[in-house]
Amino acid sequence: MPASARQRCHAVLAGLVTLATAAVVSLAAPVPAGAADLWTETGSDRADPLTESQGLTSVEVPANSPNHYTGIGTIPLGVSSRGWNHVGDPDASYNGYYIEPYQRDSGNSKMFRVQAPGGAWTEYVHTLGAGEALNNSWDAISPDGQWMLSGEWGTMTRLLVFPTPGVNPSTSPSANLPQASAVRLDHAVRDVQGCDFSGPTTLLCSSDDPEGSLFGFTKPLLQIDLSAAPNGTADVSGHVTALRQLPLRSSCSGAFEAEGIDYDRRSGVLRVIVVSPGFCVLTDSKTYKFARG
Repeated sequence: MPASARQRCHAVLAGLVTLATAAVVSLAAPVPAGAADLWTETGSDRADPLTESQGLTSVEVPANSPNHYTGIGTIPLGVSSRGWNHVGDPDASYNGYYIEPYQRDSGNSKMFRVQAPGGAWTEYVHTLGAGEALNNSWDAISPDGQWMLSGEWGTMTRLLVFPTPGVNPSTSPSANLPQASAVRLDHAVRDVQGCDFSGPTTLLCSSDDPEGSLFGFTKPLLQIDLSAAPNGTADVSGHVTALRQLPLRSSCSGAFEAEGIDYDRRSGVLRVIVVSPGFCVLTDSKTYKFARG
């Protein structure tokens, strides 16, 4: 999420205490014909605007771990006081490493905060490459655990590939986390807020695209099929398909924001956060659940 969007979100939250009522309308987002049977909505949970409004991930190790969420209220004071004031959509490896992506309002770096299975935290900083965008909206760890994908805000035709910090033996918190390669997309994507692997070479992604010109509708759920599993030594290609529009339902009118995504391989459940507009960011923002078919 860019700084302007964060400022808008902060302003809405700060001003809510002065609001007594909100305009009430009903918004129902259409689903593109022929795509609804790919991922069917099965339910939803309220998403807390402070602690569940940016991202989410299921955690397999330790066993019976709860799902992890991120939001403005989950950023530790010791992290935000050093300028890392935005956390994006996290991910967890199948062997228990949990990674949160962070960004600042300015500078030439982004940060990934890693919690090892034993609970210890370390930070890995990546210095931006030539032409690389500052934002750090999400990370997605490959099924083998060795490679981590990330994306950039705006209209993009690539995803970035890094060695997974804390997991790949080539990484160190005392050294720059280098970009290893890229995923070259065959179709542009816009404002991707989260991706998660649903298989060795398949990504599911949530896009906050407000325009709808790329796929014919706004806020799409995307599938990206890779030509090969990322290995950090060479770029791979990615075939992009827009599966459906994410649900856009609220008691308030205005701009929705699609946020993080998680696919739980154990249950087959896909979850995506959609933040409601205006006052309703408090009342009816949702984590929507989907099942394949």
